[in-house]
Amino acid sequence: MTYLKGKTALITGGSRSLGKATAIALAKEGVNIAITGRDTKKLEETATELKALGVNVTYAAFDVANQEAVNAGIEKIAKQFPKIDILINNAGIAGLGSVEEMPTAKWEEIIQVNVLGVYYVAKAVIPLLKANGGGDIINVASTAGLKGSANYSAYSASKAAVMRFSESLMLEMRKENIRVVTLTPSTIATDMTITDLKITDGNPDKVLQPEDFAQLIVDILKFERRALIANASIFSSNP
Repeated sequence: MTYLKGKTALITGGSRSLGKATAIALAKEGVNIAITGRDTKKLEETATELKALGVNVTYAAFDVANQEAVNAGIEKIAKQFPKIDILINNAGIAGLGSVEEMPTAKWEEIIQVNVLGVYYVAKAVIPLLKANGGGDIINVASTAGLKGSANYSAYSASKAAVMRFSESLMLEMRKENIRVVTLTPSTIATDMTITDLKITDGNPDKVLQPEDFAQLIVDILKFERRALIANASIFSSNP
């Protein structure tokens, strides 16, 4: 088992829902936390909660779909945490609508945030992981990436792309002692699924809770690297 206390994690979309739950779960393990998001006020509020758990915390507000903003935000974080042990690419958006009906701008936005955002952040953070002698990258995909669904073409396409990107990154990072894990959860009770997509029928308790999935992330990070078995339907990792 790997002990996490004293490590540093960077979590995108870390001020709410799954990202916040993951930040809290890791902070309880003694992990120092850097969170990102677009809402400065929410980032400040979450940072205050995390600091109360006795760990070092920083944050940077930026849109993951903007590479220039990503680079500036990661540079800001690196001034406090020059070495990162864990990157969790969690930020993402969704949209409901048929190919015919969904505005092109919305379709493109989903791809930009969910695919290019993962790429931009990984590209910016990998040098920090390498400077630390290795680490972990966890990319949050979705079961939507395993199979297309009506009215979810953009989201399904974006998550399928994340899975293939992660697989390629995994093969590239083996020699750098960086483990790449891709998680493909089904519906989680988040702002996106409850408010934006309205797919919980007003009963968020019937789907996976953010805190439970966050604990899975913690448990995976505790596994010794060779204890993980590659399984594309759950996660992909180097052995």
